Amino acid sequence: MASTDADRSTRTFFGQPPVLANLFGVELWERFSFYGMQGILLIYLYYTADRGGLGIDEGTATSIVGAYGGLVYLSTILGAWLADRLLGAERTLFYAAVVVMLGHIALGVIPGLVGVAVGLVLIGFGSGGVKANATSLVGTLYKENDDRRDGGFSLFYLGINLGALAGPLLTGLLQKNAGFHYGFGLAAVGMFLGLVQYGAGRHRLTGAAREVPNPLPPESLRRVAVGTGIGLIVVVAILVSGILPASRFATAVAVISAVAAVIYFVVILSSKQLSDIERRRVFAFIPLFIASAAFWSLYQQQFTVVTIYSDQRLNRNIFGWEMPVSFVQSINPVMIIVLSGVFAAIWTKLGSRQPSTPVKFSAGLAIMGIAFLLFLTMAGGGPNSAPLLGLAGILLVFTIAELLLSPVGLSLSTKLAPAAFRTQMVALFFLSIALGTAMSGVLAKLYTTDHETAYFGIIGGVAIVLGALLALAVRPIRNLMSGVN
Repeated sequence: MASTDADRSTRTFFGQPPVLANLFGVELWERFSFYGMQGILLIYLYYTADRGGLGIDEGTATSIVGAYGGLVYLSTILGAWLADRLLGAERTLFYAAVVVMLGHIALGVIPGLVGVAVGLVLIGFGSGGVKANATSLVGTLYKENDDRRDGGFSLFYLGINLGALAGPLLTGLLQKNAGFHYGFGLAAVGMFLGLVQYGAGRHRLTGAAREVPNPLPPESLRRVAVGTGIGLIVVVAILVSGILPASRFATAVAVISAVAAVIYFVVILSSKQLSDIERRRVFAFIPLFIASAAFWSLYQQQFTVVTIYSDQRLNRNIFGWEMPVSFVQSINPVMIIVLSGVFAAIWTKLGSRQPSTPVKFSAGLAIMGIAFLLFLTMAGGGPNSAPLLGLAGILLVFTIAELLLSPVGLSLSTKLAPAAFRTQMVALFFLSIALGTAMSGVLAKLYTTDHETAYFGIIGGVAIVLGALLALAVRPIRNLMSGVN
């Protein structure tokens, strides 16, 4: 437990442990850079050269974006492993943030596909380390049965979305008025500010934040280094040789994520360090993992299908001014900023009477399906015919679904985590997002404005059915959770 985990009578951050403010800040700036870059990435890939882009085929571009997003969450495994076996969560977070900043710099200063490749790989691996460990560090601020936990994660989620709001607005303006590389450069500046802010207060995180829960034996270091080197050589060889075309990047990341998830569950469940209760809790996490992956395969289409929809189908004219495409990415964060405090207050007020996590998951998945069905109300129109208020209403439903599942899922992963796999259980939750995000790129290749009725209708309907099936399994899942709500 961090030394700042004082009782509730001490100075707090909106009723939460005060050190949450520091983690809130670093995640805000990291999300500013991440979403600011991602808000313009897809159109940079498929816009023609005369519009400042690279002119890549639209389907290939969505595959690259899906694969990159999946890589971010897939690399949380590496970030979690470094924290649990080598560096501890706090140091891993700091070094990963430096790597993220270098990636944004590469996107800003290196032209063409080389800059995209170098930048996205660095950001992907660095963001994975930031994500898993920032979340894990928030978890160290609370005792297992502290009713403030879900409220604290909702506030932490507010920091994420303040950054996600400002990033696409500012990078989008720079992209439109000065060019794509200026937008990418601003993302690098944002990450630098995050590092300065975090570096000034990182000493306040002590105790579990700096511990290495399951240290790697010194004799294993060489084997790990050799294996890592071989893995990097293989990946580079595959990319350079063209064996795996860019149009299949998202499929490859989805397969890797699924295989990694199976292996991860087997490794954790077979560990002799788990008690019987810890093992039951890991089993309870499996159906929630599947539900989470299904949810994110829809939600993350904000950066693929919804971006294309905003560029080609949405009427972005506001009193004679055409809103940049990336501004649409800020609609969801605005709604989360408004509603996350409401959800945090509701969970805190209800305390032990709030709905269980499986119920929240099933509701979030079903509501996400409903959001996709709502696109049918605007189907069949021509270019730039869909009303902005209509899309904003759909994104409101996205937001409600997200707040039922995402911050609750982060909290759940820390509550169900075995002591020896604390950060790696958080990585497992992010691995479900990796699988879902990669699948969002795979699914996006099926989308065309000519067949949007079938696309939104089928995917939305499947999500609703999966949410209903999870609702039927709530009781056995809760039994496996062994007292965790």
